Amino acid sequence: MLRRLLPLTLAFALGGCFGDDDRPVQVAVIGPSAAAFAPGPRLPVAAQLFRAATVEGLVGFDEQGRVAPALADRWIVTDDGLSFIFRLRDGTWADGTAITGESARDALLKAFALQRDTPLGQDLAVIAEVRAMAGRVIEIRLTRQQPELLQILAQPELGMAKGGRGAGPMKLRREKDAALLRPIPPVDRGLPQDERWADRARRLNFVSLPGKQAIERFQAGDIDVVMGGSLADFPRLDAMSVPRGAIRLDPVSGLFGLVAVHEDGFLAKAENREAMAMAIDRSALAGALNLAGWVTTTRVVNPGLPGDNGTIGERWAGRSIEERRALAASRVGQWKAANSAAATLRIAVPAGPGGDLLFARLEADFKSVGLAARRVPIEADADLRLIDAAASYAAAPWFFNRLSCTSQPAGCSLAADRIAADALREPDPIKRAELYSQAEAQLTVANGYIPLGVPIRWSLVGGSVTGFASNPLAVHPLMSLAMLPR
Repeated sequence: MLRRLLPLTLAFALGGCFGDDDRPVQVAVIGPSAAAFAPGPRLPVAAQLFRAATVEGLVGFDEQGRVAPALADRWIVTDDGLSFIFRLRDGTWADGTAITGESARDALLKAFALQRDTPLGQDLAVIAEVRAMAGRVIEIRLTRQQPELLQILAQPELGMAKGGRGAGPMKLRREKDAALLRPIPPVDRGLPQDERWADRARRLNFVSLPGKQAIERFQAGDIDVVMGGSLADFPRLDAMSVPRGAIRLDPVSGLFGLVAVHEDGFLAKAENREAMAMAIDRSALAGALNLAGWVTTTRVVNPGLPGDNGTIGERWAGRSIEERRALAASRVGQWKAANSAAATLRIAVPAGPGGDLLFARLEADFKSVGLAARRVPIEADADLRLIDAAASYAAAPWFFNRLSCTSQPAGCSLAADRIAADALREPDPIKRAELYSQAEAQLTVANGYIPLGVPIRWSLVGGSVTGFASNPLAVHPLMSLAMLPR
């Protein structure tokens, strides 16, 4: 049975007297509630925000998406890049006991254990040992260099709890259907006193809502910030006449495309899966979305990331969409003739107008080459499922870990897994980039993932809001929204 990471009955005990000061900052998150969440590959957006606000890790993120101090107030990296040493702040856990190297190490190892056999767990595979040193010091030793380790450790899933309760930076109290959060004063967290704290800290009201309702309440002025926007509700912004100045787009990287769920029937062969990829008119999809600057791609790894040596380009260069579809139709026709059967594929896409638009485009694209498509709910059994995941760090390993044979068995490539593992161990950056290109080439040939573009992430922000900034990781800490500028 999956165990809740932060039972609300315990979390509610963190709340104190919130007083009757000014109106709280009203924040709505599109999607499932954060009231109950369990370990898994990736928490829903509301649960990520909630956990980051109440169960901080060694480090966290600021509003710019930069790594910021949390339980650790400072750290150093050894010259060889194989050891990260963290100095913990002089504070206490929620139960009043001191934060020590030993208790923090135990909490961190428990957080790691909950991610075993997940893509985030694969990101953590580089860690060889976690040591509690003298006083409030933790050392993380690595088997190889990992420049993105701090960004990995800042993920909300790696928040550190003792007795099921985190150490802040915010306290929680329930009020009807919402969570009321308040910043914990610095002196209560083992930090220097802020003389202006009472003037700067604000309460924050946090609620999860369906997309349409969240936008309506923002338009009515009842909500100050809407977060968690994705493709599913993006068309509502135009349809509901949301002012352009209120829309904030995050320039994220990540996976946005179709993954094979099964390898049978028409999808049994990689060349048939390629036929589907060739049939998709990505430019027409971008036009239908009416999103200027949206990056479409046929590559497995988003183009232009750090370490991209440029040897992998967009697929089918020089071939028109008509030429690609002619080749795809030929493969479909050959399969139908050999199997004396029609090819109808179940495609799982999210509910909402964005999902409607995406499926309509895919259905038309596949029909043009002789394939029939049937829409099913995003969690239902399907032949192809939309994967829509923003990268938690912009580097090739993030993509390979999420498309590995451990994470995505159908249409995967064991050869790509082996080459990607070799790349992780390669100290020379030029050779490492070449290995990543080889791994991407193997995944491309496998055709288990059909890329469409980069993920779409958006928020709505009212004019009086402070502490919000668009950033490449689409992280928007509640603590930052609750603090007025100095």
